[in-house]
Amino acid sequence: MQGISRDDLASLPIRRYEGKVSLVATAKELEQARADFRQERVVGFDTETRPSFRKGESHLPCLVQAATAQAVYLFQLSRLDVFPALVELLAKRDTVKAGVGLAHDLRQLKLVFPFTVNNILDLGVAARRRGLGQTGVRNLAGILLGFRIPKGNRTSNWAAPHLSPAQITYAATDAWASRELYLRFESLGLLPAPAGPI
Repeated sequence: MQGISRDDLASLPIRRYEGKVSLVATAKELEQARADFRQERVVGFDTETRPSFRKGESHLPCLVQAATAQAVYLFQLSRLDVFPALVELLAKRDTVKAGVGLAHDLRQLKLVFPFTVNNILDLGVAARRRGLGQTGVRNLAGILLGFRIPKGNRTSNWAAPHLSPAQITYAATDAWASRELYLRFESLGLLPAPAGPI
C-alpha cells in the first residue's frame, strides 16, 4: 500500500453516508438495532466526544456509532437505556467491531459504563503492520476507497440533546467508512488474525 499526499487527498471526490440512519430513541428502535447486530458479521464502530477548548479539560464519549450493512445506529450515551444493546454488541464473539483508534475509544467508553470486548479490529493498527504511516480513517478512505470524507463537524457539541442533520451525517459517515475499510482490507488479504478480549 502506498500513502497519499494532502493534494491527492484533496482532489478526491467527497463521499458521505447516504443510507439509513437510526438515532436510537425508542424501545422499538433499540430492539431493531439489537436484531440487526445479532445477524451482522462486521460492524463499523466509532465514538464522538464533546471537544475540549481549555488546557486540562477533557470529556467522556457521548455518542457511539455502529454501522451494519443495513443502517448506521447512533446511540446517545446520555440515555442509559442504550447501554445493554452496546454491551451485547461489544461482547459478541462472532461479530467484528472495526474502527480506527479503538483502544483509546474503548478505554474512554469503559469510564461511562462497564462492558467486555471481543473481536475488535483496529484498522489503524492493521495498516501500520502493513507498513503504512497514514492510519487515520480519512487517509485510509482516500488510499483504499478512493474518496474523501469531509471533516466539517468534528469539533461540534456532541453532547447536545438534539443533534443537527450535519452532525448525524458526519457521525454516520465515520462508522460506515470503518465498515467499508474493513471489507476492503479483507478483500485485499490485509487482515490480521482475529483479536481476543481487550
